Amino acid sequence: MTDVVRLTFNAFQENTYIVFDDTGECVIFDPGCADADEKAELSRVIRERGLRPVRLINTHCHLDHVFGNRYVADTYGLLLEFHALEQPVLDAVPQVCLMYGLPPAEPAPARGPYLKEGEEVRFGNTRLQLRFTPGHSPGSLCFYCAEDDFVIAGDVLFYGSIGRTDLPGGDHNTLIQSIQTELITLPDNTRVYPGHGPATSIGFERLNNPFF
Repeated sequence: MTDVVRLTFNAFQENTYIVFDDTGECVIFDPGCADADEKAELSRVIRERGLRPVRLINTHCHLDHVFGNRYVADTYGLLLEFHALEQPVLDAVPQVCLMYGLPPAEPAPARGPYLKEGEEVRFGNTRLQLRFTPGHSPGSLCFYCAEDDFVIAGDVLFYGSIGRTDLPGGDHNTLIQSIQTELITLPDNTRVYPGHGPATSIGFERLNNPFF
């Protein structure tokens, strides 16, 4: 069985996810830990659960989702993974930090091969399907676990809402199409773990989300 731990970090209240199974291997999605205390909390949860991080993945590369990339990469010896279309977004993070009046971001860690739509993320006994969901950002990816009925959704779909599309590379119509083709088509009981706010389900959003 594959399970999910959510940790909420930084001033943007971003959700970082640790996805793990009974082998103890885990993937860290969108480490938003921005200061020493938050980094320590992430490591404490990993240590107390006896987990072994084997992959570091960004659903997309907006600043609030990448603050902890360097820490995770250096601590656990991992390469960063994300979609190629997010490279300019990641490259812009230092400038965006200045725009928000935030301290300079740590340099991005070395990356592995770009993730591509249609691939799977594999670790332990777990398989996550990559679903290409641009609109909030150019190369947003969602990660669907069919066996255990959940999706790591980044900033694509939220409880009763959707990702903002007024940032560079965003497009409202593209986002709506992405959600309708790649997420709303999933089974009703699929748990949705978004980049901000509480979890929801595909069935609830299909019936109640005002954007559909």
